[in-house]
Amino acid sequence: MNDAAILGRPLFDTPITRLFGIRHPILCGGLMWLADARYVAAAVNAGGMGFITARTFPDLDVFRDELRRCAELTQGKPFGVNLFISGRPEENAVLDRYIDVLAEEGVRFIETAGNTPEAYLPRLKQAGCKVIHKVSAVRHGLRAEKAGVDALAIVGQECGGHPGLQFVGTMVQGALAARQFRVPFALGGGIGCGQQLVAALGLGADAVVLGSRMTVATEIWAHEDYKRKVLETGEGDSRLVMASFRNTYRCLDNAAARAVAELEAAGERDFARYLPHVRGTNAKAAYTTGDWEQGILSMGQSAAFADAIKPVAEIFAEILWDATAARDRFDGLRPQAAAADTAAIASSAAAGGR
Repeated sequence: MNDAAILGRPLFDTPITRLFGIRHPILCGGLMWLADARYVAAAVNAGGMGFITARTFPDLDVFRDELRRCAELTQGKPFGVNLFISGRPEENAVLDRYIDVLAEEGVRFIETAGNTPEAYLPRLKQAGCKVIHKVSAVRHGLRAEKAGVDALAIVGQECGGHPGLQFVGTMVQGALAARQFRVPFALGGGIGCGQQLVAALGLGADAVVLGSRMTVATEIWAHEDYKRKVLETGEGDSRLVMASFRNTYRCLDNAAARAVAELEAAGERDFARYLPHVRGTNAKAAYTTGDWEQGILSMGQSAAFADAIKPVAEIFAEILWDATAARDRFDGLRPQAAAADTAAIASSAAAGGR
């Protein structure tokens, strides 16, 4: 079987694959500045789901054009939009306008993240949208579930970006979520290979969320110098910053992150001192120029699985091949299989073979 064949047939049927109408339980979460039409369409065409990050496009006309471009690239297959809900109410005024545009363009799959989506759910539901909300703690997921989201994504402390304040690992998050969530859920945080996909499904999740693992995809527009840095990044090459502001962020361990860490270690509480290092446009500049030492660049531990710059479809195929092997290994661990192997060995020994 080749890559096209494994991409073309479902290996797993879950509530998440049915919710989004996708072949594979793989979600490419929104990546600020990076999740555009080309990348999201590649994820959709490979059989998963992707989410264009709305805030990447502050000009609403450009945002609309990006949605139309994605629809063309997917040849009409559904795709998603990520809406980040800020803790600063004044920054959320634009969300209603984003919702107007995506509803008019027929987008029906939404990934919300950040604060609770409760205030926006009525409008999204009225537009016929299915909403998956990303959280970093089970208790936040339960609140969103009560508010009426269709699905949840929960991430562990291994994730790039915001791992929350409790620093609970992905394995623990998945097992706890399976016991408490009533709606389907996806699991993220440090996930970048097929063995982890099977493990997540085994825990009770219905899909996985990929982030940092995908930043080396050919369809990600970032400079190749940045992608080469990701390829060099191991599981221990990220760091946590901004915990002193209760806004913990896992990012690449670069010059900007170390400068922020030094300010925090010194007890600096004036946010203006941090701003030159943490403003979001610095990250966009780093992706554009390849100067990965500038900006607080989201980087999860799954970067350790990035082995080459290659298309999304090839990354998906690699994950699915590994998932097939992991699934088959489970079959070989069944007691019946073990008994059959023992019988075969005994039969061979009796016949004089080894």
